[in-house]
Parts: sequence; C-alpha cells; structure tokens
Amino acid sequence: MHDFLPYAWFKGKCVPFEEAKISIATHALHYGTGAFGGMRAIPDPSDSEKFLLFRLDRHAKRLSQSARLLLTELSEETIINSIEKWIQVNKPSKPIYIRPFVFTSDLGIAPRLHNIETDFFIYGLELGDYLSPEGVTCRISSWQRQEDSSLPLRGKISGAYITSSLAKTEAVKSGFDEALLLNSRGKVSEASGMNLFLVRDGNLITPGVDQDILEGITRASVIEIANYLNINVIERPVDKTELFIADEVFLTGTAAKITPVKKIETTVLKNDRPIMMKLKSLLINITENKSEVFRDWVSTIDLRGD
Repeated sequence: MHDFLPYAWFKGKCVPFEEAKISIATHALHYGTGAFGGMRAIPDPSDSEKFLLFRLDRHAKRLSQSARLLLTELSEETIINSIEKWIQVNKPSKPIYIRPFVFTSDLGIAPRLHNIETDFFIYGLELGDYLSPEGVTCRISSWQRQEDSSLPLRGKISGAYITSSLAKTEAVKSGFDEALLLNSRGKVSEASGMNLFLVRDGNLITPGVDQDILEGITRASVIEIANYLNINVIERPVDKTELFIADEVFLTGTAAKITPVKKIETTVLKNDRPIMMKLKSLLINITENKSEVFRDWVSTIDLRGD
C-alpha cells in the first residue's frame, strides 16, 4: 500500500488525490505518449517547516525537454512553480518521491502527436529506500536496451519503460533484485531504472551518453562530485566481462540514490567500496544541505508559503 500525499496537481490546481482522475480513453494510456520526472524531497534537518529538493532546476529542464520530444511545450518555470505550490499544500513531514507527468490527454484513437491535447499533473508518495542500501544482486537481462534511433531515450518517455518492466520482472522472478541491460552493440547500458558505475584500478567508469542510456541527473551529479574529489572519471563503452572483475559496481538514480551491487549473475563482488562510499557520503551531505560545496543544487521550499 502506497502512502500517497493527500493532494495532486491536476489541471492547473491542487485537488484531493482521489479526485485527480482521467478517462479510460486517454490517448497516453493506450500509446505510451507521456513523459515523467522523478525527484526526491526531504524535510530540512535544521528546520521542520522547510523542505529540501535536490536539483529541482535540472529535473524541470529534463521534463521540459521530454515534453518537447512529445511535440508539446511545458516550461521549466511552470514545472517548478507547480511543484512548489503542490508541496506547500501537502505539507509533507517525511521524505517523499515526486512524480510530475506530461501526457497526451486527448480521447482520440489515432497514434499521433500533432493536433492533440496535452496536460500535466503531479502526485507524490512517501518513500524511503527504493533498493536495499546494503546492496543488490543483478542479472544480465535477456531484454535489450532500445536504440535512440527508435525511441527518444534522452527523455523519460513512458512507453519506453515496457522494456524496463520486462527486465525487472525477469530478474526478480529468476532470483535477483535488479536487471542490467545491454545495448544493441552488446555493451553495458544501464539497469532497469538506474545508471551504472564501476571502479577499476582507482578509475570511476560509466557508460557514456552514446550508449543509449538515460542522461540521469544523479549520474551527472556523481560525476561532478567525483571530479571535485579528484577521482578520475572515464565515460566509455563497458563490456559485460568488466562487471565481473570490477573492484566496485554501483547503481545511481533518483529513487535508488547510490546503491551498491554485491553480486552479478554468479559472481560475488567485493564488500569494500571506498570510492563509492566517498561519493555517497558527500552526496548525502549535499542533499541534506550540510555541505558547503554544490549548495546551489538544493532548493528550499517553506511550507508556510511565501
């Protein structure tokens, strides 16, 4: 049972969550013609009347770009202002996950993106750890990550997540926690909903944006943090066999945060993860507004209003 927040942002205003309903004939429901964002917000440890949002501007920019991939306009300002008002109305007291969604709201049956109505909503739920902070087990999925030539992978297009859903369920039903997908060239792409990093010989390695990955915001943040900590970062194609001999492997994402991988297929990985722990420690301090560096990554929303 999910603990949804009591209010949703729907048709330009806050309404009770139960009243935010769409028709069964909604175009996006049938054709996957929607795009979503996902962000975390936490109570300010130093002020219970304030909430902290991690990289709100970057999330708004990506969702706005995703909307353009659906041939519709949704400005970053609209997204940010709507989220701020929505949080102030809900007045959450625990860490939450926020789901903004832009979609074709028309009731037509033709698969298209022209001459069609679109809409935007926000809802949220209380969320702790999405994956176990102690680590997860992974298998290489039999499902392949799509190519950017067939789907706009730089946006979080809802229809694209059928592959993630198939891969995740395949992994869980075969005794693993998570799936790792290869791309059409046989290189490591990403997990079902997270980006992937590995450490070899002190270098932090991650598949580049040319490997059909989602341009993850947590991924980009980890790279910037690593650069700040003088950890050498290499973005390049990654072979499957590298995962089995890596010194460390971990996943990143808004929901997953930084989650270690403890086993891939039948290979058990090392428990010692010094580089991941350095990155994770600083990322936590940043998100809790306790760090002097990257302070501009955190937006503060006063629950009492302006």
